[in-house]
Amino acid sequence: MSAPENLADCYTEELADLWSANDQMEKIVKELAKKASDDKLRSKLEKATDGIAKHTKTLKELLKDCGEDEKEHCKGMEGLVKEARKHALEAKIEDGDVRDVVILSQYQRMCHYGICGFGTAKAFADALGKKDHVSKLDKITAEIYDADENMSDLAERSVNLAAKG
Repeated sequence: MSAPENLADCYTEELADLWSANDQMEKIVKELAKKASDDKLRSKLEKATDGIAKHTKTLKELLKDCGEDEKEHCKGMEGLVKEARKHALEAKIEDGDVRDVVILSQYQRMCHYGICGFGTAKAFADALGKKDHVSKLDKITAEIYDADENMSDLAERSVNLAAKG
């Protein structure tokens, strides 16, 4: 994509970037789930991949509505994925409980990135008067917030406590 010339361009670039971010996140979250030793964490991560895929489908629909059909590689998520791989998957962590803490924290970093991106896209859509887009993006943002809150709850109630020893 070329340099944006107006808010509509900024909006479609944000959506295209989010599509790439979601594709990258979905792949790494599947890998993180396989490495999780806590059954609840594994289950939540597996469920998260379904949500990410659903959000990606919505992104594609919104982009198509804007006359675009390509994603743009998201370097921000690329960096987060590299960090997750380095710290949670490739690190020589012997204790499964400790690895779960790292997996959870890396997942939440990616969630926060998504909250930022989807929130920005929603603000652009609102300014452009795309009310149907706003409601869809608002729903996705709320779902990501919920996923993040659920993971925080899991961390505080069990995963962090298990790794404390």
